[in-house]
Parts: sequence; structure tokens; C-alpha cells
Amino acid sequence: MKSTSMRDRPTEAPKIDLSAGADGACPSHRVAMVDWLTALPYPAATFSYENNKFSLVAANVAFGNHFNSPAPGEAERAHVAQWRKRILEYVLSGRDSEGFELRRDGALGPEYFYCTVGRLPEMEGQSNLFLLTALDRTSDRAIEKNLRRELLSDGLTALPNRTGFGEEIDDRLANMLWPDNAQFGIIAIDLSRFSRVNESLGPMAGDELLITVAKRLKSSLRQGDVLARIGGNDFAIFARLNNGLSDALHIVQRIRDALGYPIRLSDLQIRVDCAIGCALSTHLAEDPEDVVRKAQAAVKIAKRSGKVEIYRNGVLKEAQRRFSIESRLRDALLQGELTLAFQPLVHLQTGEVTGFEALARWEDAELGHVSPVEFIAVAEESGLITSLGRWAAYEAAQALSRWDAKFGQPLPVGVNVNLSPIQMARDDVASMFEEALRYSGISGNRLTAELTESAIVADPEKARKLLFALKDLHMPIAMDDFGTGYSNLASLHSLPIDILKIDRSFVTSMLEDRDKEIMVRTILSLAESLGLHVTAEGIETQQLALALQNLGCWQGQGYYFARPMPEVEAFDYWRARWNFETV
Repeated sequence: MKSTSMRDRPTEAPKIDLSAGADGACPSHRVAMVDWLTALPYPAATFSYENNKFSLVAANVAFGNHFNSPAPGEAERAHVAQWRKRILEYVLSGRDSEGFELRRDGALGPEYFYCTVGRLPEMEGQSNLFLLTALDRTSDRAIEKNLRRELLSDGLTALPNRTGFGEEIDDRLANMLWPDNAQFGIIAIDLSRFSRVNESLGPMAGDELLITVAKRLKSSLRQGDVLARIGGNDFAIFARLNNGLSDALHIVQRIRDALGYPIRLSDLQIRVDCAIGCALSTHLAEDPEDVVRKAQAAVKIAKRSGKVEIYRNGVLKEAQRRFSIESRLRDALLQGELTLAFQPLVHLQTGEVTGFEALARWEDAELGHVSPVEFIAVAEESGLITSLGRWAAYEAAQALSRWDAKFGQPLPVGVNVNLSPIQMARDDVASMFEEALRYSGISGNRLTAELTESAIVADPEKARKLLFALKDLHMPIAMDDFGTGYSNLASLHSLPIDILKIDRSFVTSMLEDRDKEIMVRTILSLAESLGLHVTAEGIETQQLALALQNLGCWQGQGYYFARPMPEVEAFDYWRARWNFETV
């Protein structure tokens, strides 16, 4: 079969004659072609190429309807010129077949066809025949478009989602006119207490709240700004900043104004509080995803501070470190890589070691020593505090059991275990302690639960039920950091609390600060009237220990007596003091 190679190409553009039969082909030959082309359910046609002339041999009705030449006096349609051009390029290329997509403006909108053109074998002495077929892909493209829209948008609010937000930003950066020294900013918005709406009014009310908030936020946008829902109750705004931070703060004020008046849900008026964090690009070429992450880091700080926060250098690194700590802590809890340190509790009147406070410690292979202040905060933020708290309770009880076995009888000491407010809210704490006591075989009066004033204030009724459940296990209860929260005399009198622990912020400087000394005296007097014991934290000098002893304080702890120590050293510390006292 003769083919057209690169060296056979004409030096001039081939002439095109698309009138059926222009090639002078045999009528019976053409009739046979029309018959089998008509049998095809999609547009199809055959062409010939001879002597630098490109001609239509036969076509079915569908081809004529979709790809016909213009009527006399009618301008040629763009898609007709396009498929002619593509076929000519193919014929002159010498390839066996080729496919391409063609767009056509139909009566109901754009139509899309996937066209395939290929060579036919020689027929009745005629060579250089080509077959063009066109498959209608309009419905496929519509499905793809809908799927892409669903992929890039939030189904509830119809706003762009996180992925769609990124594409919208890229489009704005590429196609908007930006003045010299312009910046863009990301404003992240986190709805506070949204989960409470879901819990109390149901998910439909929560959805209605999100839709209303989205509408109000949209009303605060300027031309060219983009609003997106990037998380469950998280929104973000992309904004062009011609005047830097002042523009961003102006938008923040518009957001506050939009959310300033209550939203009606059913018969209730709900006031929406939100945390707002901003991040500004250093230049237009900065990766928008980095700026979004910076804004999210700023909004996390805003949730704690209650103020609008602007991202500052180092915050993202802090966020990345918190993420690394969370990941490593999760593994450490699974692998048993945490340890407990024990700080002695000393009877100030007799010098006797009456117990220890159990404190979590973590030495990581990659991160090194991680401060408890740092990893406990991450645990509370990530939800790992439940696992961490359970591990600490079980391990403290087991440590007492091991000490008893080593000594040959139960030691006259107990261990204090700290409770996080978040663990109290999410976990069955009473069940946890019951299991810890049962597995270790120790009595409840040797395991003291320490909780803060804030844990009681957060949910007084739940705290009350928990404390009475712990008393059913015969456990002592200590209120930690007393004096720094909002407890009142009524709650102290009604709750089954045994011990008040005076916060170190009052104790450490009480000898130099008259106000602090008065606060310590007041707490001691209050405790005596309520029949409570008092433990003073942060005793670092002999003078402090003597002063608290003279004031009648029951128990103390601090570096003056000993720093937190491993389990084995804690047992040896107690035994050495016990031997000294019994001599």
C-alpha cells in the first residue's frame, strides 16, 4: 500500500475539496462505504489524499450534522476549520493513526468529541484512504466537571475547600494585576465552641450555623478576595494587601462586624465567637500553602490568647515542633518510652517522708529531653492526654506495689497522681483508678488524685460526681495550684477535698513579699477551719521550710528536700530517711 512519507510531502498546501464524491471514486465503491458508515452509531467519514488534493469520499448523517461545511455565504465554524487542520497535519506526518479532542458549540452549550483518524487498506485500486470517527464525550466531560467541582468545593456552604482554595489563590496570583510591592495575606478564622452547638442542638443546627456564618463572612469580602471553608469549623480568606498589615486589620474588623450580632437558630439566639489569625506574604512569589500554614499557626495562638494574632517568625517552627512531638509521643506511649519521676512529700513538723508526687518524664532518641510543660500541652491539644494519664495512674500504682514487695510489707507512703482537666472531661477517670488499684493490689488511701481548680470550675457537676466516685475508692483528693483559680468557699465546703496545695508562685517569694505571705497565712487559716491538710509547693530553702513549719503547714515539697528522682532512687531516699527516723 502506497503511503505518504516525509519526502513525499508537497511544497504547497494541499487543496481541499469536501464535496462528496469529488475524488471521482467508483459509485458502487462509494455506496458500499456509505452503507457501512451509516451503520456506525457515531459521526464517521472517509477521505482520500491524492495529488496534493484532500477529498471527502463518504460520510454518514451524524457526521454531516456535526462537522458539515458551511452553507454558501455562511462563515466557517471554528470546529470545522480545526478538524480539517488536524487531519491535514496527520496525513502529512506519515503516522498510522492519531487521536485528538474537538470542541464544538452546540445548541445547548459546548460539545466535546474524541476524534480518531487512521489509514484504510487499499480498496479497488484506490489507496491513501483515511477514516475519521468522532465519539461524543460531552456527557463524560460534564461528569468530570461536576466531579472536579465536588472535589474542589465544600458541599455544605458551596465555598472552595482546602484544595479549591489553593487553586483559587494560584489563579488570582497568576491573572490579577498586582501593583509594585503588593502582598497577599491569609486570614484564618476558627469558630469557638462550635462543637457545643452540635452537641446541644444537633448536627442540622450546626450545619445551619456554618451556612449563616459563611454568608456573613462572604459579605465582608472585597472584590478579588477569596473565602474558603478549609476545615470543620475553620474558614480562611485570601486577600490582596496593597497597604500591608493595615489592610489585613481592616478586613478583620469587617469580619468582626459581620459576626457581631447573634444568629437565630430555631428559637435561640446564638452569638458566634471566633479566633482570628493572620499571615502576610513576604513577596508574591512566596508559596501560598506556607502562608496558609502560618495563618493556621497564628489562629491556634489566638484561641489561647483571645486576641487577633499576626504570625511572627518562629511560630511555624513551633507548630512543626508540636507536630513532631505529637507524633513521637504517640510512638513513645506505644513503646513504653516514658518514665515516672518521684518528688518527695515531707511532713514539715516531723521531717517524715509521707509520700511522693509522680511526674512524667520523657527522653526521646530524636528530640532529646522534652519538658513536661511542652509534651503535656501537646498531649492535651491532640487528645493523647487520656492515654498519658492512664499510663501515669497505672505506673504509679505499680511502683507502689514494687516498693512494697522490695520492703516486704506495705510502705507507709502514698503517691500523688495529677489529673488533666481534659482527661477528666473525656475519660472514665473513676474506672481508670479502680483498675489501677485492682491490678496493683494496693489500697485506695495510698493513691491521691491531684486536680486543679480550673478542672472543677469547667464542669462543677461532673467534677462533683467524679470526686465522690473517687472517695468510694477511699482515695484522698488534693486541689493543686490552689489560689490561682476561681474556687469559692461554698465549693470547697461541698466537695470531698482532703488537701489544698498552695501554688509555688505564692510560696517561693513569701519571705520577701508581704502580700504573698498574707495569702499563704489566709489559705492555712481557711484550710484549718475546713479541716483540710495543706501542702506547700516550691520550698527551695531552709528558711522557707522553717517559716512554713512555724505557720503550721502540714506538708511540703521542693528542691530543698529533693528533686524528682527515678523509682529506685525514690525508694532508697525513703528508706534512708525511715532508717534515720527509727534509730
